[in-house]
Amino acid sequence: MTARPGLIAVAGAGGYVGRKLVRALDGPVLALGRRVEALPDGENVRKAAVDVTDTEALTEVLRGVETAYYLVHGMAAGGDFAERDRATAASFAAAAEQAGVGRIIYLGGLGQGQLSAHLASRQEVGQVLAQAGVPVVELRAAVIIGSGSISFEMLRYLTERLPVMICPRWVGTRVQPIAEADLVAHLVRAADPDVPAGVHEIGGPEVVTYLDLMQTYASVRGLPRRRIVQVPLLTPGLSAHWVNLVTPVDRSVSRSLIDSLTTDVVVTTPSPVFAIEPTPVAEAILSTLDAQKDRVAAKAFDFTNGVLDGVFTLATDVDIPHSDTPAARLDLRRCGGSLRWYGWAWAWWLRMLLGRLFGERLSLHRPAKVTKGATVDWWTVAEFGDQYIVLRTEKWFCGEAWLGYRISGTKLRQVGALRSRGLLGWVYWRAVYPIHLVVFRVMARKQVTRAHALAQQGH
Repeated sequence: MTARPGLIAVAGAGGYVGRKLVRALDGPVLALGRRVEALPDGENVRKAAVDVTDTEALTEVLRGVETAYYLVHGMAAGGDFAERDRATAASFAAAAEQAGVGRIIYLGGLGQGQLSAHLASRQEVGQVLAQAGVPVVELRAAVIIGSGSISFEMLRYLTERLPVMICPRWVGTRVQPIAEADLVAHLVRAADPDVPAGVHEIGGPEVVTYLDLMQTYASVRGLPRRRIVQVPLLTPGLSAHWVNLVTPVDRSVSRSLIDSLTTDVVVTTPSPVFAIEPTPVAEAILSTLDAQKDRVAAKAFDFTNGVLDGVFTLATDVDIPHSDTPAARLDLRRCGGSLRWYGWAWAWWLRMLLGRLFGERLSLHRPAKVTKGATVDWWTVAEFGDQYIVLRTEKWFCGEAWLGYRISGTKLRQVGALRSRGLLGWVYWRAVYPIHLVVFRVMARKQVTRAHALAQQGH
């Protein structure tokens, strides 16, 4: 593989931070990962599947690369992740040196003194990378506030689902969170030649406790203040079992992260070379939640059934005759004003009745023209095109919801999604999920039936 001059490589491009970074970088980017299909796309992005532990193969891939980001972490694989990370970092450093890479940029973790296995490993990786002789810019950060960050997702699920919590003393540990956008900006800036090699501690403008973080999230989300009782009896192991019961976060990761919660992770030596205005915690959380709403609407048809980053999704695919697809596209423009459009009118009538018990006041409305931003019943048109429509509402008591339809070839895909708000929203989704399995399929079939009727009428 021949690399172009000025090429930037991102190892671990398929991960949470890696995907964000690849989209933010200008110029040619080489995205590296084990599986090409897991790597992000982009106009200036090339992909390469490579095992970072294969030093010889990695050396060939890195030839001609000017700057290489190292965002690889083996914690999710469980077992002795520290030894695995040590070996992987040594392989990457050796390959970078042999390939003539000019600079390595690595994202590690804050912390001083007696560190957990997770934090100690993150800092050891930085040391291993520097041993090969390639200049290394090591950024050390704490909790990242962003949808998809494991630490943030643990915070989200715990705060959303538990109005009352019995927590160990680690909720009083000090932490200096950093907004996702700020972290990515620091990573991009680290590629500049005027940023010297070495360790740079980065963080947001506030030092808070994990208890403060949960209460701030609750306030931004519009939830009542959480009642939290601190007890000294919950060990990290017991805390991990408790977190596993409440959240869908990967168990192999949650235990290692919880072990780290007893260590203060704050900036002790601020780096003067990054002229980036830090984002306050509450603003970062609000920005994360708002960005997720737009992302769900834009990517609604790519979601798979289940829960991801606090969003529950149920997708249904049904066949539609090719001769009926023009009528089905026309029907997308006839939405609103009648419960019949949703397929099972009586089921939606019951849903509106249930909502009234919780203060909802939903009404029907058909716009003069369906366009993005138009009001359709209790929805807003979030995305719209010739073959698809995505509706979004924030008027439901249980959280924000999305309903989308797309005609693709001879398939009609229907997607329903809910970002539940609080314990009530989570209980609502779990309670109606078995019903949705039936109702959503009937709704999709009704869409096909109505399209066929329109086609028969010559519309």
